[in-house]
Amino acid sequence: MLKEIKKEDQKQLREYLDSRTQEINADVLVKVSDILHRVREEKDAALREFTKKFDVVDLQDFRVSEEEINEAEKQCDPFFMEAMRKAAANIRTFHEAQVQHSYLQEKEMGIYLGQRVLPLASVGIYVPGGRAQYPSSVLMNAIPAHVAGVKRIVMVTPPNKEGGINPNIAFAARLAGVTEIYKVGGAQAIGALAYGTESIPAVDKIVGPGNIYVAAAKKLVYGKVDIDMIAGPSEILAVADEGADPCYVAADLLSQAEHDPLASAILLTDSRKLLEKVDQELKRQSALLPKREIVEQSLQNYGKAIVCDSISECIAFANAIAPEHLELCVKDAMNYLGEAVNAGSIFLGYYTCESIGDYFGGTNHVLPTSGTARFSSALGVDAFIKKSYFMHYTKEAVNAYGKYIVSMAKQEGLQGHAQAVLVRMDDGKEN
Repeated sequence: MLKEIKKEDQKQLREYLDSRTQEINADVLVKVSDILHRVREEKDAALREFTKKFDVVDLQDFRVSEEEINEAEKQCDPFFMEAMRKAAANIRTFHEAQVQHSYLQEKEMGIYLGQRVLPLASVGIYVPGGRAQYPSSVLMNAIPAHVAGVKRIVMVTPPNKEGGINPNIAFAARLAGVTEIYKVGGAQAIGALAYGTESIPAVDKIVGPGNIYVAAAKKLVYGKVDIDMIAGPSEILAVADEGADPCYVAADLLSQAEHDPLASAILLTDSRKLLEKVDQELKRQSALLPKREIVEQSLQNYGKAIVCDSISECIAFANAIAPEHLELCVKDAMNYLGEAVNAGSIFLGYYTCESIGDYFGGTNHVLPTSGTARFSSALGVDAFIKKSYFMHYTKEAVNAYGKYIVSMAKQEGLQGHAQAVLVRMDDGKEN
């Protein structure tokens, strides 16, 4: 089911992947721009109109009450709740190690300077509605924000037909430290978070996945607020040696192919025998999956394989692709970690499937896609902080170093900058 590409034609693989990029067309941008304008001008009235139009629910109050969350939790499966608590603990522990600290440097003549690390004041998390419910994404987005020290963590999610929210989503939100939940979705929810309404005060940053309209809205409000990323289709790239179990490798490739017909599943191996066995397993296992049609479309269009001379060569090709998820299904996988430099998240060894990272292990599953792992990072605590610098110079220090600053300012033609230093110097003259 995987189409083999000769290693000499690796550029063709990048072209396949680039062809999946979903450009937001002009019609969508126009529609979303209108929605955002309406929300900015009409606020809650626009939210009610769009919620009635798109979600077929007539809501007067968008905020989810504590009583609603309590009732929702009663509907959750107890074992699922236990699993979520354990996952949340793992995610929190992993992200606590990412916390950065302010620092102070003291120098001569009373000079000191440093950096302050501060949490954002408020963050909005978008959680999709519809058939797909991803409570794990609530944990992945909200827990790093909570660890960073964000005081106000707001979640927006579309209401169901009864005007409520999914019980598992409600439980995940409380578990992750979300402070406010609102039943509103789509581009209008992004507008509310960016501009604020009577019911929903604006936030400083918006994170979380959504459909093409949500993505377009995030793109349009960027600058008014910060956003996490505009995510592309899901990707997995498995590097596997002859010791890998073809059943495991096939299952891992299918785990991403079931997301979306545009999802890509790539196998790089130094064993043709393994490739043939993985192909057989893909045919067997895909026939058993509920999302068989999606899986087969994904593999037909974006299921690729390359046979290389060595595992190191496989990893070199993987670096050129910069996948969202990289599995090193090889013996002594840790020995190869240093070679893998372009990937959103890396899964080491025969037993570390990508699904562990999606749900339970502790690393974040919000990852760069479409080759952007070359220059961007997974979501983490860093996404929810800001840094500012400070410094202090004494009169003695200004007298000692002022002439250098004046010289630099004059070379750039900025006499006002130079003057601001000169007036503080004892002689006030240029040297």
